[in-house]
Amino acid sequence: MSLETILFDESEEPPDIYHLKVCPPILPAVPARFPISSRTKAFRKRHFPSVASAAWNDWRWQLRNRITTLAQLEKIITVTDSERQVLQRHSSTLPFAITPYYASLVSSDNPQDPIRRAVVPVVSELVVSSGEAHDPLGEENHSPVPGLVHRYPDRALFLTTDYCSNYCRYCTRSRLVGRSQDSPAIKERWEKAFVYIAQHPEIRDVLLSGGDPLTLPDEMLEYILKRLQTIKHVEMIRIGTKTPAVLPQRITPQLIRMLKRYHPLWISIHAMHPAEQTPEMAKACERLANAGIPLGSQTVLLAGINDDVVTMKKLMQGLVRMRVKPYYLYQCDPIIGSAHFRTSVAKGLEIYQGLRGHTTGYAVPTYVIDAPGGGGKIPLLPETYLGREGNDILLRNYEGNIYRYPDPL
Repeated sequence: MSLETILFDESEEPPDIYHLKVCPPILPAVPARFPISSRTKAFRKRHFPSVASAAWNDWRWQLRNRITTLAQLEKIITVTDSERQVLQRHSSTLPFAITPYYASLVSSDNPQDPIRRAVVPVVSELVVSSGEAHDPLGEENHSPVPGLVHRYPDRALFLTTDYCSNYCRYCTRSRLVGRSQDSPAIKERWEKAFVYIAQHPEIRDVLLSGGDPLTLPDEMLEYILKRLQTIKHVEMIRIGTKTPAVLPQRITPQLIRMLKRYHPLWISIHAMHPAEQTPEMAKACERLANAGIPLGSQTVLLAGINDDVVTMKKLMQGLVRMRVKPYYLYQCDPIIGSAHFRTSVAKGLEIYQGLRGHTTGYAVPTYVIDAPGGGGKIPLLPETYLGREGNDILLRNYEGNIYRYPDPL
């Protein structure tokens, strides 16, 4: 099947449905042994009683049946006035969509539930605060061709799609995601990116992001991987995704077999809260790790969601158990309407200090600010180097005790 066949199937459906065009109806081949947690099983029986396990575990069914309207949401949670106002406006900083699976993790009666706050809009996101911008990281200033960001010397960010299965309300690229570009425009954008990468031998590392690359059908994703692998100076490919947490059913044996053909391949998983660490997410990560794909995580520090040491430690330790190495803890980017999500930097340093030395180093991410204006990721650390005294340097450990290290000039 050619890429054109995959991309340009004629349809009267909305453009973003191109992700589903090559997906046939629900197949009996979907592995029935994929786990369904007890909470999710109860949710399915209550809200989707006619849906069999095989259908529920089909990622294409999950995408077809996303919750995207106020009327759908009202059937599963008690909607607050703040949530209702935003959804009735039919306009916000980014679209609204939740897979049935991820909706099963949302509290029906607690507006402060971390999962709910992350995916259900409230009026606060309509408020523009000082310092916020549509493109706070200045990605567009480092975009030599559409859909490609070349900010660091030896690596490039390839924005493969604007589509996500769920839309996180604090998304750095809220200006782009869910805008549903038509298929021909996407193909043209990809080709320009391939040409640029091929013409710049300094690029040895390409990060596929979006949107979420794993919402693409296998054939489209493999086309991108295959094209990049033919560029000799590209040494590694990374995929940034939230799929294992929000749509774990997508990590199929077929996808795994395809990905294994494109090593060295790394995957960075967006992980937000321990409540996401279900048997389903564990199975998705197990399949990826067993395929020899190194897994890392990226977490955004979010007020009222994960901004305390206990929650963050539980999240990071849970990731390590799933064979995911915590990589970055991000200070929330100042996108438009994000003030209610942003914590102080002091809070972030407090959490980092509550991890370092208090749990295994593998469970401690690097705390960074992605500098506004395109400055890149800048690590933040509590003060541990206190200066010199004679031939010694003074160091402060995780308990606050002072130690000397001999370091003659």
